[in-house]
Amino acid sequence: MKAVVQRVSRASVIVDDAVVGAIGHGLCVLVGVTHSDTVDHAVRLADRLWGLRIMADDDGVMNVAVADTGGEVLVVSQFTLFADTSRGRRPSWRDAAPGSVAEPLVAAVVAELRRLGATVATGVFGADMAVELVNDGPVTVIVEV
Repeated sequence: MKAVVQRVSRASVIVDDAVVGAIGHGLCVLVGVTHSDTVDHAVRLADRLWGLRIMADDDGVMNVAVADTGGEVLVVSQFTLFADTSRGRRPSWRDAAPGSVAEPLVAAVVAELRRLGATVATGVFGADMAVELVNDGPVTVIVEV
């Protein structure tokens, strides 16, 4: 699994002109799934996200996790994270898991984050989504498990 994680002051997902998920200060997480990923990968990813120390402490240093700040997490499925751009001009999506594999694993990430204590909002799997966010910092990292 692969995730692009952005520290945000706010973020939301819009589907068909309706906000389906929104958060305040926290993390916006785009999650990609490949063929070999398992529920164990999903649990490990959630744990890494919850403990990722990219939130500012009282001195403004990235030294605390969203778990420690009471921040929220917005999780959005993103199959394009596994694009292969090594040849030609059109990316190949062969490394991205099909929806039947990816959807339950993204749901497992969300479930584990909630089990850990996170307030989690989501997009709609497979929908045409508009993701709006204000990147705080800006801080963007990639997490792979």
